[in-house]
Amino acid sequence: MDAMSDARERLLRDDPAFRRLSEKHHQFELRLDSLRSKRFLSEEEKTEEVRLKKLKLAAKDEMEQILRRTRD
Repeated sequence: MDAMSDARERLLRDDPAFRRLSEKHHQFELRLDSLRSKRFLSEEEKTEEVRLKKLKLAAKDEMEQILRRTRD
C-alpha cells in the first residue's frame, strides 16, 4: 500500500467527517450507476445526473483537501 492509500485508510477509520464524505461520494456513485444503466433518461433524470456529478466532485474535492492537510 502506498502512502496515499495508508492516509486514506487511516482517515476512513479515524475521521468521522472524512468517512461521511466518502460514504456520500459512494452513494452518489451508486445513484449515477443506476441512471447510467437506463437506456434513456427523462429531463428530470438528466438534471439529477448533472447535480449528482457536481455533488460527487465536491465530496471528492473536500476529501482531497483533508488528505492534503494530513500530509502537510
